[in-house]
Amino acid sequence: MLSAQLLYPAIPFAAWLCSGTMKYAINRLRFGADASRHIGNGGFPSTHTSVMSSITMLTGFEHGFGTPLFGLACACTYIVMIDATGIRRAVGNHARWINSLTEEKGEERRSGLREKQGHTRLEVLGGLAVGTLLAWAASAVM
Repeated sequence: MLSAQLLYPAIPFAAWLCSGTMKYAINRLRFGADASRHIGNGGFPSTHTSVMSSITMLTGFEHGFGTPLFGLACACTYIVMIDATGIRRAVGNHARWINSLTEEKGEERRSGLREKQGHTRLEVLGGLAVGTLLAWAASAVM
């Protein structure tokens, strides 16, 4: 049985690994050999949300959903989720606009800004589901 001392730092890493692997597999199905160009920010599921929600939900399962520690973890998770669907998504939209401007002007050097930065609500919900399921499984072995 894995001790809690190891599980708390391990669960966010497991969430990162799981959601990153899922994201690559989904991109491989969608884009084929071009999948590696789509690795990074954006896409389904949200890795940032998976990482944060895994530790948040493990805290809830183990210490209670009415505790101050769980409330603090929720607040941090909300910030990550809002950032993913708001600010980071806006950055991607701005990059798309800047890239189109450089293409229109026919400049030799395209800006090449990465357009896929943020997430849709569905991608964030997918990350929340991955993190929650991993935390639930981890709490079952504690």
